[in-house]
Amino acid sequence: MRERDPGRTVLRFRRRRDLPRARGRRLVAILAGSIAMAALAGFAVAWRPALPIVAPRPGSSFDLAGVERGAVLARLGDCAVCHTASGGAAYAGGRPIHTPFGTLYASNITPDPESGIGRWSQRAFDRAMRRGVARDGSLLYPAFPFTHYTGLADRDLGDLYAFLMTRTPVAAARPDNRLVFPLGFRPLMAGWDLLFFRPGRTAADPARTPDWNRGRYLAESLSHCGACHTPRNLLGAEERGHAYAGGWSDGWYAPPLDASSPARRAWTADRLFAYLRTGLDRSHAAAAGPMGPVAYQLARVPDADVRAIAVYVAFLMARPAGDPAQEPERTAEADASQPEGAALFAGACASCHGAGAPMMLAGRPALALGTPLHEHDPRDVIEIVLQGLNPPTGAAGPYMPAFGDSLTDGQVAAVVAYLRARYGGGPAWPDLPHAVRTARRQGSGA
Repeated sequence: MRERDPGRTVLRFRRRRDLPRARGRRLVAILAGSIAMAALAGFAVAWRPALPIVAPRPGSSFDLAGVERGAVLARLGDCAVCHTASGGAAYAGGRPIHTPFGTLYASNITPDPESGIGRWSQRAFDRAMRRGVARDGSLLYPAFPFTHYTGLADRDLGDLYAFLMTRTPVAAARPDNRLVFPLGFRPLMAGWDLLFFRPGRTAADPARTPDWNRGRYLAESLSHCGACHTPRNLLGAEERGHAYAGGWSDGWYAPPLDASSPARRAWTADRLFAYLRTGLDRSHAAAAGPMGPVAYQLARVPDADVRAIAVYVAFLMARPAGDPAQEPERTAEADASQPEGAALFAGACASCHGAGAPMMLAGRPALALGTPLHEHDPRDVIEIVLQGLNPPTGAAGPYMPAFGDSLTDGQVAAVVAYLRARYGGGPAWPDLPHAVRTARRQGSGA
């Protein structure tokens, strides 16, 4: 019988014991290499080169006709609305934009060479508008609607650039964004872009009229209507499969611009034209919240452009049948079920909105026609009561005083419940006191 060599046995055991360790080290090395490769790939995807700075151009070097066209385009795109802080200089940025992910601050787009875009070339401007990439190569957040501006034509981009570069330079640094961690790390936007951004121009449909095509071009790209009126997913991207099905903007509900609109009377091109031009349509209601500034801008552009937008949006909102039957006011029922709201309405609202009131005799729309009272969410009605309405197009525009300082949360809730019961459609809105508190907490009406 052969004797075993104990040294060889020990060596064999050691080799077997070391085998898992070696495999573990190889796995760690492979994992580390994979992570490094993924990081390099991510960096390659996220990296965009900085474009050269240029010397600021004198305003006289731009074609005057192009500057004038750019002024119209800027109004159609509501550029001043987002890029002007309350009480600040036009286009100097600083306006807070509240999102579910934190607060962004609009950039300075005056030609100031340090804090603005004065050293941006036309190429850098075009890349920011169409691709969402700043001159220094950083990725822009989609609160800036480059996902819509990607459809803009070359000439329009050139005219917009000429207009902005001839504004008065304003030295105004943008405040730092306040986003939840880790969204302040801009390279993460590369993943968002890969998932949701589809660059491309807006092509004309030869089967449609010139007005329809012009309206589609403006609504889909420059005026970016869907940015407010389309629902967004959990990552803040528009749900393209539900375009114009209703969304949110600055704490207001932007109702659908499709056939699901809760409007009691159908929106025609003529009615939309009047509403967009003046902020008021007697068959519907007055522009409220973020729509007020939009109407103010559209009041100063050519009729043909507003008409084209109205034609396109009316097409989107076309219903297969006529208007729904208008339910009669349920005054007696509302007075009985909402006595506190009825008393507050009589004291604060009836002098303008009651039957026979001078404003109603002047042709203002009846409350029962107002879309907000027929929406599934009470937020717009609450905001109107808290904030009121300010004339978007001058002293002749729609006006309503704010009641945020004179009514308590409970009183606002009572008035809103009464309005819904008397003039609205659908079931009573649930938990209105909580909805009012939420509106106050988010900064409106305070």
